[in-house]
Amino acid sequence: MNDIHTLLNWLLQTGVAFVSTIAFAIIFHTPRREWLYAGLTGGAGWLLYLIASGMGGGVVFASFFATLALAWLSRVFSFSRKAPVTVFLICGIFPLVPGAGIYYTGYYFFMGSNAQALDKGLETIKIAVAIALGIGIVLSMPQFFFTFKRKKN
Repeated sequence: MNDIHTLLNWLLQTGVAFVSTIAFAIIFHTPRREWLYAGLTGGAGWLLYLIASGMGGGVVFASFFATLALAWLSRVFSFSRKAPVTVFLICGIFPLVPGAGIYYTGYYFFMGSNAQALDKGLETIKIAVAIALGIGIVLSMPQFFFTFKRKKN
């Protein structure tokens, strides 16, 4: 019963990430024909984050793993849709950005809980670095990893 509850929770969260990514794409004037693909990128990234953190990985590892996957998916969509990779990457990364960590860092700091602020701030910086490394690794890979067309003789 607990496994079904966890699965339904993950599906709900993935759906919310999908819809929120599309909303982010609309706000930032992503072309209409790319909304679905941007949403798929954000939803897939969040689902992989949930899976990685559910398997016992910490939030930093889960963020890195999910960023690798969504950056790869962004490059695949970029080549298949003939659109810039940033259309999918910027929108897709939206669910993974540690906004709550930044908020709580400031909150604890202004409330005088310096130890908690430092703890949350360091975790937020680690997540941000993990996201940046994941994007950097995938964007530095050669093009043939993302195209599925075979060369004709």
